[in-house]
Amino acid sequence: MNIEKYDEIRASLPGGVRLVAVSKFKPAEDIAALYQHGQRVFGENHAQEMKAKHEVLPQDIEWHFIGHLQTNKIKYIAPYVALIHSIDSFPLLKEVNKYAVKNGRIIPCLLQFHIADEETKFGFTLEECEDMLLSAEFQELKNVVIHGVMGMATFTDDQAQVRREFHHLRRIFEDLKTRYFSQNPDFKELSMGMTDDYPIAISEGSTLIRIGSAIFGPRNYSV
Repeated sequence: MNIEKYDEIRASLPGGVRLVAVSKFKPAEDIAALYQHGQRVFGENHAQEMKAKHEVLPQDIEWHFIGHLQTNKIKYIAPYVALIHSIDSFPLLKEVNKYAVKNGRIIPCLLQFHIADEETKFGFTLEECEDMLLSAEFQELKNVVIHGVMGMATFTDDQAQVRREFHHLRRIFEDLKTRYFSQNPDFKELSMGMTDDYPIAISEGSTLIRIGSAIFGPRNYSV
């Protein structure tokens, strides 16, 4: 783990930008060490892995789910997850609402948009999202609340392309805020930016950056 890099990133963040320490495939001991250093927000990609860590780590950790979420895995995170970044379809949001009801919770969520020039990434198109937001079914969901949007830029060295994609997501956020969430003060999060592109994301308005390898080092897939 690179505590010096963590401190450097934290010190560079402007007001209003939070760091999500991406701890996927990292042991609980590493998370505990960063927790002792003051970090409280951690992001995981796998529901069962997050559940196992939640059970052995301090209860005031704010767990963010940032990976592709399968409907049959929602049950592992619904009792405690602080924010789901990766709502990429209406059926998934409805299932999260169902498990939120079962757990007596209102679960904060972000809508994930497909902004990259890569077919392997998930997310709504703007048209799909608007169809959902205008539907009577969406209005009936009382146990989820939309806090903003998330997206991942193309994995490329072309920084101009990355900037265009983040700028596009910012425009989507602003458009949705104006037209659908103007009365919702919780709609304020723009989750974009990872280890290789977070400075660009911040300059384009990100409020949540998701940093893993710069802090924890290369992934260990055997954990």
